[in-house]
Amino acid sequence: MQIDQLKEDGLKREFKVIYAAEEVEAKVNERLSEVGRKIRMPGFRPGKAPLGLLKKLHGKAILGEVLDQLVQEGSDAVISEKDLRPALRPNVEILSFDDGAPLEFRLDVEILPEVQAPDFTKIKLERLVVMPDDDEVEKALERLAAQHKHFEDAPADHQAVNGQVVVIDFQGKIDNETFEGGSSEDHQLELGSGAFLPGFEEQLLGLKAGDQTVVRVEFPSNYHSADLAGKAAQFDVTVKTVKIPVKAGIDDALAQELGLADLNALKETVQKQVSQDSQSMSRAILKRRLLDALAENVDFAIPQGMVEIEYKQIWQQIKLDIINSGEADAEAMKDLEEPEDQKERAEFRSIAERRVRLGLLLSEVGTQNDVKVTSEEVSRRLVAEAQRFPGEEKKVFDYYKSDENAMASIRAPIFEDKVCDLILDAATVTEKSVSWAELEAAVQALEEMDATVAEEKPAQKTKRAKTSKSGAVTSKSKSKGRTKAPAKKARKRGSK
Repeated sequence: MQIDQLKEDGLKREFKVIYAAEEVEAKVNERLSEVGRKIRMPGFRPGKAPLGLLKKLHGKAILGEVLDQLVQEGSDAVISEKDLRPALRPNVEILSFDDGAPLEFRLDVEILPEVQAPDFTKIKLERLVVMPDDDEVEKALERLAAQHKHFEDAPADHQAVNGQVVVIDFQGKIDNETFEGGSSEDHQLELGSGAFLPGFEEQLLGLKAGDQTVVRVEFPSNYHSADLAGKAAQFDVTVKTVKIPVKAGIDDALAQELGLADLNALKETVQKQVSQDSQSMSRAILKRRLLDALAENVDFAIPQGMVEIEYKQIWQQIKLDIINSGEADAEAMKDLEEPEDQKERAEFRSIAERRVRLGLLLSEVGTQNDVKVTSEEVSRRLVAEAQRFPGEEKKVFDYYKSDENAMASIRAPIFEDKVCDLILDAATVTEKSVSWAELEAAVQALEEMDATVAEEKPAQKTKRAKTSKSGAVTSKSKSKGRTKAPAKKARKRGSK
């Protein structure tokens, strides 16, 4: 085997590997001999079939098998002999190969850079510290009570307004024909929630128990069902009851509803939660400021292949957000491989470069300091993830345990946090006492900064060039009836 280096350009390396015809033939004959010992051929004892006959019957398949083997062995030899650290899987191109001729192929590989970590002791950061006061605890209790509101029947002559619930029967028709999913009984709809098709809820405002009306709306052009998309529909609606919200009292009853002994226990629990929330917010701000400081203090070449992969992942997530929000349908976005706006393309590529550079830096620091992620840490994070999906915990566990990439997505943030903690221990971190409002303002400021997308979700805001806009997607109804509600409006991207 002969290895020739053809090019060295930054992190890119290009080699040509040549196997002489004799080496290829020797490998083919060796493999044919192995096959001959295992197969039975009429008229020959096992292992005694002539090599020429074996080659005639199996030569083409064996040749292809040997090709794959030699390319793999040659690629491994290049990486080993040249002491390379590939950033991604090398790209191989066969230059020439034929029976009885030399094998030549080109190997293109992009290597990992030499990462020089900055002096972490010179990094100066500020940790925001807040001591939640009684006022903030009271606000948290008020929010908790509002979340546990219940609805009571309004007087018979009460006219429905936004924030109240109407219990309705409805039957939908298109061209005077009912359609699947267009009818329900005893459906509880909170007006102003945006749960139904645009314009549906507004036409129920001012109605009272016993009223009947006809609601006329139009299905969005990007509606998931092609049979309904863009069509005008009417719904015969009967209002059976109007319900008004009643906020839960901040008392022992609320505490017991939440599984606690009394109001004092609830207050203690809320106080602990508020404190944990403030620490979590402070931690997020500090970590973000650390990553910003690292990004400003490192500048090394990065593999463009990794940047391209990250760039595509950012754009794919943005496309998915656009589709899920109802701003455009999948068909309209299908062939859009990247943003049409040049400024957006540059912005997203800059984000990708930042992500890759910081990822390589943290990986190198973690490796140098022997940072490990334990199975117990992964299990705890996996349990926390599963708890986000009540009733489907087993499915979540099975999904992660059956997918290596999914498990990697659990380990990666744990590793990153541990490396960041290691760096923070070396950095100079002072504390600054702030109010709860100031802490929230600091979090809000980070969310509004364009670079936020580099560490969290890719691009929450982007221009929509030449894409259709709509405001609704379907969702399962909570109706007691057998059908779906007309349609649920999509959340704005970036909402929680």
